[in-house]
Amino acid sequence: MRQGSRPSTGEQIGVAVALLVVDLIVIGYLWLRYGMTGWADSYDQGNPPGAPREALRGMWFLVGGAVVTGGGLLALRWRIPGTVQLVVLGVAAGLLGGLAARE
Repeated sequence: MRQGSRPSTGEQIGVAVALLVVDLIVIGYLWLRYGMTGWADSYDQGNPPGAPREALRGMWFLVGGAVVTGGGLLALRWRIPGTVQLVVLGVAAGLLGGLAARE
């Protein structure tokens, strides 16, 4: 990329796809942690369930990631990857938050 110029659409799409792969891995890991905690809760009847707390922790992790990466990319005028980050991580955070509220 040339100094002082706007990033090309191809560069932006490449960065968006690379970050999407990382996002999906992180979302899958957080979903797996929530599922494993819920599974462990089924065997631990005497204590309060830990799955809602785990879902909230994952939600805040994703919200922070969306703000930092999406907002940072938008501030650098990388519109496509910034928007993808905000949408993907925001939707995943909303889904995990919904799981926490449902329990």
